[in-house]
Amino acid sequence: MKKLKTLVALGLTIATLGIVTGCSNGASENNTKEETRTVESVKGKVEIPADPKKIVDISGSSEELVLLGHTPVATANVDSYETNKVPSYIEDKLGNAKVVGHSMMETMDIEGILAAEPDLIIMAPRQEKIYDQLKEIAPVVMLEDKSNDWEAKFKDVATLFGQEEQAQKWLNDYYKKAQKLGEEIKSDNGEKTYLTVLASSGQFMVFTEGGIGTVLKDDMKLPQPKNMPKQDSITLPTVTMEGLTEIDADHIIVIATESDKADLEKSTVWKEIRAVKDGNATILDASPYFSQAYNPIGRELLLQSIKDEVVK
Repeated sequence: MKKLKTLVALGLTIATLGIVTGCSNGASENNTKEETRTVESVKGKVEIPADPKKIVDISGSSEELVLLGHTPVATANVDSYETNKVPSYIEDKLGNAKVVGHSMMETMDIEGILAAEPDLIIMAPRQEKIYDQLKEIAPVVMLEDKSNDWEAKFKDVATLFGQEEQAQKWLNDYYKKAQKLGEEIKSDNGEKTYLTVLASSGQFMVFTEGGIGTVLKDDMKLPQPKNMPKQDSITLPTVTMEGLTEIDADHIIVIATESDKADLEKSTVWKEIRAVKDGNATILDASPYFSQAYNPIGRELLLQSIKDEVVK
């Protein structure tokens, strides 16, 4: 009888251990199961990880991701003139990210994206042709193409992660800084007009409503000349050297490659432009200054650079 009781007790103990172990395994499985959430994209609703750890961004939104605390493992945010690497001003934040293409191009390094083992891929409509391939690698969110509206792009990325308030705080701080530095420039230089252009083989693309031009005009509230060429699309209007004379800005900021700088040095017309004769011409390197204004980190860094260059 005593032996029977011992066997029954042993059996109950084993059964109890089995139940506990079973519950423990179930809880473990539930805890390790990745949480997801559903977001809206150009392609409709997409289920993505609630907290993605390995993001590949080919949409051109890598700076926005960094500001929101999501540094990508692979990127297509590259220097416009050295497309095999990220811009120098953000190397300290994006330097470890693998470059898998140029965000303004239609195709990417698919093998490089695959090797990054992403749990989320962010892309733009211009890369539509590789959408199906990317879907086989990881969940894909296609954002609207707002490459010429840096603020709207930033807000879209923030919405994807539910971080709208964080993005808005950054924007508020940015605009306060821009206006403060703009006021300091006007205090030092007076009410001068400012023209920003990209030198291109003897001609000049004018940043009337785009790029660095909007940093000065919209953010820093610095006046433009009255004779600015109209810009009806995202394409920058182009003028000749004589066209610069007709615009007649008090201060000219030129973004130029080394060869374009050499052309300016040799030009007799350039030397006769009023702003140049008055010592109010600033020449910036094409790399990285051309693309900086289209991205938030680069745009913020431009504020102090502009003040340092135009206030002597």
